Amino acid sequence: MSSVTSRLAGLAPPADSRLGYLLRLSRPRFWFYLAGPAVVGVVYAADSVGDLFTPLTVGLFAYFLVPANVFLYGVNDVFDADVDEQNPKKEDREVRYRGGRDVVLVVVGSGVLGVAMLPFLPTRAVVGVLVFLALAIEYSAPPFRFKTTPFLDSLSNGLYVLPGVVAYAAVAGAYPPGWAVAGGWLWTMAMHTFSAVPDIEPDRAAGIRTTATVLGQRWTDVYCGVVWLLAAWAFLQVHPFLGGLLGVYPVFLAGVALSDVAVDRAYWWFPFLNTAVGAVMTNAALWRLVYGP
Repeated sequence: MSSVTSRLAGLAPPADSRLGYLLRLSRPRFWFYLAGPAVVGVVYAADSVGDLFTPLTVGLFAYFLVPANVFLYGVNDVFDADVDEQNPKKEDREVRYRGGRDVVLVVVGSGVLGVAMLPFLPTRAVVGVLVFLALAIEYSAPPFRFKTTPFLDSLSNGLYVLPGVVAYAAVAGAYPPGWAVAGGWLWTMAMHTFSAVPDIEPDRAAGIRTTATVLGQRWTDVYCGVVWLLAAWAFLQVHPFLGGLLGVYPVFLAGVALSDVAVDRAYWWFPFLNTAVGAVMTNAALWRLVYGP
């Protein structure tokens, strides 16, 4: 896997170029955190194979794959520029905000592109897009800046499930089952809080209060485990298969907590775990679509 990553990195524009910087600002490792739920939303809403690939579904996937990530992480980096000076992640896996009028224009333009989709969406999907954009802004930006309020930082990260809600509503014209939305929201809450563990010391040094800085690593692990168990229980109400699939997360967390693996290392395994779980979930829906229940 590392060799594949190295090859892809070699194809990317240089980090010191504007395009290379914007690419890295959008966190390519995490692109499918937004695009993946959109795919899941489409396949579970589809009544036929023809529903999978339409101009609307392809457009939604493309938006949540790159522009939405540029917007989400761009807003984050703009308002966290001073905080990130203390964060070692910005020296290797990510990039520090460099400023520049063109960067701001690209970030704002990525948000405007989301608004430009609204006339092509049914009302329920429009609501999902607007809530996503609002949370993407207010997670990092004043006046609310949810990321600096313990537990609201976790709760507001339900925004990652909203692409799935938008895609489902765009295809089906209705919202997905409430238990599925609740389970997805809980899953994203735990994902966010676990990802904040490596930032505990930099955030404390910068005076930032988060769920992780308040609880500390041990109790953050407990919090994430409980929330992931609740997510699995919520998905169990939709279908036993989905509940069992989401049960992978508390098991994985327990394995990390009981081992000598550093959390800041385990954190970078999650894109692979999430991709695997998402692939299983998606293929189960495709099987139903092609071969029936």
